Amino acid sequence: MFSTPFLDLPPLAGASGTVRLPGSKSISNRVLLLAALAGGTTTVHDLLDSDDTRVMLDALAALGCRIDRAGAGLRIEGLDGRLRTSGAKLFLGNAGTAMRPLTAALALLGGEFELSGVPRMHERPIGDLVDALVQLGCRIDYLGNPGYPPLAIHPVPLDSLQLAAPIRVRGDVSSQFLTALLLALPLAAGAASERADQASGRDITIEVIGELISKPYIEITLNLLSRFGIEVRREGWERFVIPAGSRYRSPGDIHVEADASSASYFIALGAIARGEGIRIEGVGADSIQGDIRFVEAARLMGAHIDSGPNWLAISRGAWPLKAIDLDANHIPDAAMTLAVMALYADGPCLLRNIASWRVKETDRIDAMAKELRKLGATVEDGPDFICVHPLARAGWRAASIRTYDDHRVAMCFSLAAFNPAGLPVRILEPHCVAKTFPDYFETLFSVAEAAEVPVLCIDGPTASGKGTLAVAVAYQLGYHYLDSGTLYRVTGLAMRRNGLEADAAHEMQIAELARTLPLRFSEGKVLLSGEDVSDAIRTEAAGMDASRVSALPAVRKALLALQKSFRRLPGLVADGRDMGTVVFPDATLKVYLTASAAQRAERRHKQLISKGISTTLDGLRADLEARDLRDSSRSVAPLKPAPDARLLDNSLLSVEQSVEQVLAWWQEVQPFGSS
Repeated sequence: MFSTPFLDLPPLAGASGTVRLPGSKSISNRVLLLAALAGGTTTVHDLLDSDDTRVMLDALAALGCRIDRAGAGLRIEGLDGRLRTSGAKLFLGNAGTAMRPLTAALALLGGEFELSGVPRMHERPIGDLVDALVQLGCRIDYLGNPGYPPLAIHPVPLDSLQLAAPIRVRGDVSSQFLTALLLALPLAAGAASERADQASGRDITIEVIGELISKPYIEITLNLLSRFGIEVRREGWERFVIPAGSRYRSPGDIHVEADASSASYFIALGAIARGEGIRIEGVGADSIQGDIRFVEAARLMGAHIDSGPNWLAISRGAWPLKAIDLDANHIPDAAMTLAVMALYADGPCLLRNIASWRVKETDRIDAMAKELRKLGATVEDGPDFICVHPLARAGWRAASIRTYDDHRVAMCFSLAAFNPAGLPVRILEPHCVAKTFPDYFETLFSVAEAAEVPVLCIDGPTASGKGTLAVAVAYQLGYHYLDSGTLYRVTGLAMRRNGLEADAAHEMQIAELARTLPLRFSEGKVLLSGEDVSDAIRTEAAGMDASRVSALPAVRKALLALQKSFRRLPGLVADGRDMGTVVFPDATLKVYLTASAAQRAERRHKQLISKGISTTLDGLRADLEARDLRDSSRSVAPLKPAPDARLLDNSLLSVEQSVEQVLAWWQEVQPFGSS
């Protein structure tokens, strides 16, 4: 997951390959709650690991559930409808799939609870659900604005609940209100069956007021309830009947299918991008999720899609995509992807009946309209619709996309990087995808093909601090890092271990060693044939050997292809002595870092002394000057700044100041401006 303040997506030209998606958020949190309410132990497989599922797991643990790892699965010992705590304060982030169902369940389970979340959660309405629960006789107080979290829930005896009359709940704001009641009310139905009075044989009925939105999500709820032993009778979309005596029963093992909403981005990718197409594994034609119907919308726009029980295969068909006019109420989350696909259509695309967008993680109609306009699009929007006009090649603009702490905004707009104008797209706060798909961008990069991967080169003499600077800059940008000096140091180490010398007589043998280095980097370690050689290559002697082998033309040629292979999405920061002159002459930004020999010797002296290595300043300075002379006078790729490099003398600068300067230069060569 990228935790940087922004992530720059370079222009993307095509995409091919296979992706396996994480588990569905909607299914994951429903399954977790049902497993907690049921008797017995449930092992959950393929559970989504995300912010929303973590807050649900934390809440269930606070309620007394025992939760253990079982290999790749999660074993949950259910409460069997009885709390093991008298109360708790639960923080639920911005997870509506945790806040709404837990509100209903805790109102029936008993105990004193406070439920809160992030500020946006306190702006998301919950009044209709609370009103329905209060009808029953539950006691719930608002701790802030009426109709919104945070909430205080107080215990009531189950036998005091008013279950004779139908429980009425609005269906036109959020389907999560109805889902919450369906998941929780079997607690009351089961309790009623244990009482020896007239209520023992009574069903519990829920009536929906108004048009029920997002019906496919209710289908998910009913499907999962059935897996846990609750057979709800549905009378159209207006009445739902929970039979008297209903009790949750653990299915033992349950698998979470991949997230159909997340699949929408890769379905769109296959429809937009040139290439051999995209195969999605983990979700297919028989999915229980409503958002699988995004496939129908993508086909209407011209995508070629094949499917099986657990897979989808998508390739580009009609181009440009075909404009659509769609009632998107049945795919509220996935429909956001259509709004970005509309930029590539042959006419305006209208998405209707999407009022629920306004009460999601952000006001999604407003957010999508604003960010699409930044890209240059003409957008019309209203209370429950959005109309997006396509963009001609000349109309695209580079833009910084604000994500509003909304994972789906971030993922949708990544598709704008395939624009025909070849412009990059900046995604602000990319870490928000952790809500449902922490590795989204990594997954995208595994199949995307860039027109050109950006490179930032930091060259300079030995001990100038280029490695420290490059690592820090790479971290800030979320880019890969190449320490070219490590490659030469490892080559020097391999040379010594094979009894060779850095001279013309052994040049070809050393070059062959370099070509076939069994080298890999793992968690900050340098592994040679599986051996951690991180310390062995950091000695002064190893540095001298690296300088000597780098002067051998055949060795440099052998390592050139290896160095270039580090150029991968989303970008690369490379440090060395000829990154900007030889290896990446087309780099977006080149920095030549230097400092006086005296300053560099002093830094190296402090570094070695801290490691308990005895040395002298004069000796270090002499070694550095000799190395500078050898590097600058070698016949191949002599050490010197690239003609277009920006010079940075850091003799008097801290690392932080140097990083700040390089990042400022980087911003100067980007097209985003202050948008």
